Amino acid sequence: MRFKGYIILVVFCLLAGAVSAQSIGRKVESFNGGWKFYLGDEAAAKEEVYNDNQWRPLSLPHDWSIEGAFSEKNNTGQNEGGLPAGIGWYRKTFIVPASSQSKNVFIDFDGVYCNSEVWINGHYLGKRPNGYISFQYDLTPYLHFGSQANTIAVKVDNSAQPNSRWYTGSGIYRNVWLTTTAKSYIPQWGTFVTTQVNNSNAIIRMQTQVAVHQPNLRLRAAVYGPNKQLINSFSTTIEGADTLQNIAQNIIVGQPRLWSVDQPNLYKVVLQVMSGNTVLDKYQTYIGIRSFNFDAAKGFSLNGEAMKIKGVCMHHDFGALGAAVNVRAMERQLEILRDMGCNAIRTSHNPPAPEFLDLCDRMGFLVLDEAFDMWRKKKNKQDYYQYFLEWHKRDLEDQVKRDRNHPSVIMWSIGNEIREQFDSTGITITHELVNIVKSLDKTRPVTSALSESDPKKNFIYQSGALDLVGLNYHHESYADFPKNYPNQKFVATETMSAYATRGFYDTPTDSTRHWPTSSKAKFTQGNSEFAITAYDNVAAYWGSTHEETWKVIKKYDYLSGLFVWTGFDYLGEPSPYPWPARSSYFGIVDLAGFPKDSYYMYQSEWTSKPVLHLLPHWNWQPGKTIDVWAYYNNADEVELYLNGRSLGIQKKQGDDLHVVWKVPFEAGTLKAVSRLNGKIVLTKEVSTAAEPDRIELIADRKLLKRDGSDLSFITVRVLDKSGNVVPNADNLINFNIKGKGTLAGVDNGSQSSMESFKEPQRKAFHGLCLAIVQAGKTPGTITVNATADGLKPATIIIRVKY
Repeated sequence: MRFKGYIILVVFCLLAGAVSAQSIGRKVESFNGGWKFYLGDEAAAKEEVYNDNQWRPLSLPHDWSIEGAFSEKNNTGQNEGGLPAGIGWYRKTFIVPASSQSKNVFIDFDGVYCNSEVWINGHYLGKRPNGYISFQYDLTPYLHFGSQANTIAVKVDNSAQPNSRWYTGSGIYRNVWLTTTAKSYIPQWGTFVTTQVNNSNAIIRMQTQVAVHQPNLRLRAAVYGPNKQLINSFSTTIEGADTLQNIAQNIIVGQPRLWSVDQPNLYKVVLQVMSGNTVLDKYQTYIGIRSFNFDAAKGFSLNGEAMKIKGVCMHHDFGALGAAVNVRAMERQLEILRDMGCNAIRTSHNPPAPEFLDLCDRMGFLVLDEAFDMWRKKKNKQDYYQYFLEWHKRDLEDQVKRDRNHPSVIMWSIGNEIREQFDSTGITITHELVNIVKSLDKTRPVTSALSESDPKKNFIYQSGALDLVGLNYHHESYADFPKNYPNQKFVATETMSAYATRGFYDTPTDSTRHWPTSSKAKFTQGNSEFAITAYDNVAAYWGSTHEETWKVIKKYDYLSGLFVWTGFDYLGEPSPYPWPARSSYFGIVDLAGFPKDSYYMYQSEWTSKPVLHLLPHWNWQPGKTIDVWAYYNNADEVELYLNGRSLGIQKKQGDDLHVVWKVPFEAGTLKAVSRLNGKIVLTKEVSTAAEPDRIELIADRKLLKRDGSDLSFITVRVLDKSGNVVPNADNLINFNIKGKGTLAGVDNGSQSSMESFKEPQRKAFHGLCLAIVQAGKTPGTITVNATADGLKPATIIIRVKY
């Protein structure tokens, strides 16, 4: 096809109009149902005629690794969580109606890990090595239309190990779609929409590709506001036929409602390819009108208002659910982080699921969208380095084209701790990658997460191609950033690496410990529980505690913000412990979604809502001296009481972020009272728990959609007779699920548990565990029963919508 120049039309919002049209256009269907799966290699499975009757029926998204058993012998190794990988095959038969014979039919994969190969009716469509990239194949030339069935086969090869530094999952773990269009249509990711804010107006600029296969067409554009009202609509004539046209259209919007982290207002752009009054194709995208800026002296601003980026890094797994994409699981993670005060996510270290960015758009999160964990120099024996030369351009282009309309995305990262930063090849590759991004999007800055903080030693920085200097760790150098990097803009792309196990404490807390002490030191610290104290005083040798780095970031305006490693614990990379540790200790929130204590430090610093959090629990040996910490805000003092006796008032001094008392243990109740100018702000109590007595079930949602994927996360608490959580309870909880749903997974946040995520039982860990219930596709109720030896049982009922 040949390209034509842009056709430009500027239309003011006063010219709003409407078109009454017949639609025969685009149809996008979920293609997740009706698959069959075989774990193993079967070369003949690619053929159209093949007996798959004994294969397992399932629906996508699917991660087969999370279904397996933990084992030190699995070739994925401890860094990938010790879960199995291997080769798997998927097949599906489907009918395409005769009415589609004159149309295009595409299949869209949002992500397959990894090395996927696809066949339709025995015809080979292609291979994509990258497990995180979205891609599309044109099925049209090979389909049977009418009553004859079609067969699609997908081979997924994750057998070459190790290929990652964290858990990846295995399989078609993201959504799949079947898209049907007219012959004249807007190609995949074929529209690019940008916004520019000028005083009280905003310009929406739309650049659209149209594959034209007949004459006398026009492109109709319509923009709808946050209240779904039509702002404007107009049409542009499309010249020629059998061409790929690029069409530019602009709209001016008066008094726009801006997108921000507090008010994430979204506009909808609807583009229609028209022949007369017939809609041949319809393509829509949501956008946000906003402006942002990074300044070398003043840091980051959004819509002209200075603000700190208060972000976290996130890997893509969902604990007990593995890598299999679930919108509610992602939404829950973001809700927990938002309640902490987090306003930004770094997608470490790969493109996220499309639905994740949709949620960030809707919920008001800023996103650092990252592409690669390695370039041509490997970090693992079988990782992406071996495909980088052939595939990096295609993969990076596809990522940018897919994600560039999202208002949440404010930065691109071309790599994380790339080894080419240590030699001159980093200069050449950096220039190439930045140019690829800029050829598709000049509206966002490009960075790379650099682990070498000395500019004289870092060749990626020396390329001069980066818009932002992204530094990982080295918080001790941040104060001197303007001196070391004159006139450069800063973002802390990865920070902290503080360790913690929820509910585990050891004392004293007077000093910071690094486990191990250096890269060359053998790890000799630790304990038999494979746990790390939840007091914020243990970190990796390359990192810091949560408080240390945040104190620096908040102090200087030119430090635009940070991304904490990590928001949630994740499967794999269980530094510093050996096997059987199999998931990380870095999260502010544990793998099950239960906050650790540092969560409340951030909440006290990153939000304006009153916070008073007291730690640790109050079950200890008599006479043992316990460090009692309190995180608080909106107050000038906290007074601590034990069994009604005052233990004194503490006030934060200087840059303190918590206060502490040393208290000889005696059973009873600790009470903390925060005050401002003598008036009580909050009161919190922690009591000594007696023996476990009963189970309590708390569902985050009791009403689910009947879509086959909606989830209720049910917190299981082991309580004493007075209703206190028993902090060291490890009772085995058994689950029985009846009705219109299933048990999707169980967890407890332990970083070294070898229990299956898929069995209907789980030990409590420090008094808590989690059951995840998934709705079916029929309305009714789901009854969840939880029992344990010696404990009173509990029941909760979840409704599935009619």
